Amino acid sequence: MNKSLLLLSCTTAFACLGSAASAAPALKWSTQQLTNEFHAEGAAAGDFNKDGKMDIVYGPWWFAGPEFTRKNQIYPPAAVNPRGYSKNFFNYCPDLNADGWTDVLVLGFPGEDSYWFENPKNATGDWKRYSILKVTDGESPVWADITGDGKPEIVCAQDGFFGYAQPGADPTQPWPFTRVTSPGASSGRFTHGMGVGDVNGDKKPDLLEKNGWWEQPADPRTQPVWTFHAVPFAEAGGAQMYAYDFDGDGDNDIFTSLAAHNYGIAWYEQSKDKDGKSIFAKHELMPTDPAAPSKVPLFSAIHAVDIADMNGDGIMDIVTGQRYWAHAPKEDGTGGDPGVNNPPVVYWYEVKPGGKSGAAEFIPHLVDDKSGVGTQVMIVELDGQAPPEIVVGNKRGAFVSSAKLVP
Repeated sequence: MNKSLLLLSCTTAFACLGSAASAAPALKWSTQQLTNEFHAEGAAAGDFNKDGKMDIVYGPWWFAGPEFTRKNQIYPPAAVNPRGYSKNFFNYCPDLNADGWTDVLVLGFPGEDSYWFENPKNATGDWKRYSILKVTDGESPVWADITGDGKPEIVCAQDGFFGYAQPGADPTQPWPFTRVTSPGASSGRFTHGMGVGDVNGDKKPDLLEKNGWWEQPADPRTQPVWTFHAVPFAEAGGAQMYAYDFDGDGDNDIFTSLAAHNYGIAWYEQSKDKDGKSIFAKHELMPTDPAAPSKVPLFSAIHAVDIADMNGDGIMDIVTGQRYWAHAPKEDGTGGDPGVNNPPVVYWYEVKPGGKSGAAEFIPHLVDDKSGVGTQVMIVELDGQAPPEIVVGNKRGAFVSSAKLVP
């Protein structure tokens, strides 16, 4: 299934995580570190040399698969102090100029430009860089098909509006930004929490954000400002948001972390009131207060989330974790986000729908406790067979976690 369409759904029960202790993981994980230098807050995968094997891009380097030990330069490398920030926040791997070669799209530091690197088709030298969006606001932009035309767009914020940018006839030229909300919907360049998904089941992608969802109209040309439905999903704003029928009852629910720089995860179960209007019941999976009783593993700085079928049961699962040094401590060890010295963990949450008979179950399984996530975590099939791998880029470097199915 196209992952941009997966941003369309979410449903029932993080409260059910209490059974996690008794659930046996079905995947056995190993993690490979590609580099310990900090270059980017995300990483992605694509076949850059057309050898039929997936490679990994992280900042200025792409690592040739399947070993990921040989690195190739995209642009001049300059390691960044992990107490600071890189200009490279999100990586994606489309073929933007339709020449048959995989390029690299970078969504940069919030409030600054987004750009892409043209694949030189195995020629030597640095890749040519094109700046395409002068301002990319928000800390959870996504590369997803929000227009429903089968082609992804940069979905982000700009100047207080949420909207999207897509290329024209020449993708090397600046991409126009289309606003879909009223002014002030976004709180600025550091707005947290956003996603794309079909909330109301009309087969049209809607825009999700921490304060609610913006319903795509039947014809956006005649209604440029989408209809807003206020739902307090996450006061502080978290990471990428998803709509998916987690409980299997036929409608899509919403999944979100509650704070990108603190604790808390929840999903919102969708149902209808007597008038047929969508309402959402909050199910808190992880408490926002680390001192509160919890039957699930606690970690903070939940700044990246992805969704995919991890164990081959046909049901979408969740991958998330702690972003390492999202707000770094000072040299003396003080400061930083709550829980800044927690292990940098990655978990996958196995989803078991309850259908109309009961709530869904979200069972956490540890993937790794030495990598963490960045502002991005990507689930991708690298070796051509299930289960998929997890690709991470952050202030600890670049990582790929692989799993084998176990009885």
